[in-house]
Amino acid sequence: MTLEERLLSQGRIPLCGVDEAGRGPLAGPVVAAAVIMDPQSPLRSLVRDSKGLSPRRREHLFGLITNSPQVWLGYAMVDAARIDEINILQATLQAMAQAVSRLGLVPACVLVDGTVAPTIDCECLTVVRGDVTEPSISAASIVAKVVRDRHMIEMDGRYPGYGFSRHKGYPTRAHYEAIRTLGVTPIHRRSFRGVTQEHAGQGPPW
Repeated sequence: MTLEERLLSQGRIPLCGVDEAGRGPLAGPVVAAAVIMDPQSPLRSLVRDSKGLSPRRREHLFGLITNSPQVWLGYAMVDAARIDEINILQATLQAMAQAVSRLGLVPACVLVDGTVAPTIDCECLTVVRGDVTEPSISAASIVAKVVRDRHMIEMDGRYPGYGFSRHKGYPTRAHYEAIRTLGVTPIHRRSFRGVTQEHAGQGPPW
């Protein structure tokens, strides 16, 4: 029995799962999602950790999650400038707290993937690898990943030449080369190693 199943059997309803996407990239926001699924929702047996799903499967499940009347969700983005200001951990926790506040429903308990929980006005438990074991966290991981990927595809059109639609801002060889050649954009995290260090030249006139 998973932790989530045990809590639901104890009547800890509504139970919310929280996860994030985008802690490691050199560019773009960190996105957090909060998801509450009805205990009887068939989606509970379908969702999986987003990292183990193909983009097509993630998009399919995202549609099921966002269109289900048995699901409540909220998500939030914290942009690169704020990440540089308060660091990526605090930005992630801020996004998580904002996501929970946008649920439209007050959870009895929140399960957060990882080892650090945001400060929110309800019981909050951390679960290592919770995106693998807990369905609500798995659903949140899918929402966060799809929302962030779509945003980075949009940014690819705004800042051409960086390949954001391919690597989504993560540190790849092609991304480092683009930074060296084109400079940094407003969505780059200047406090991250490999961003300003790779930037040689004036860069584009953003």
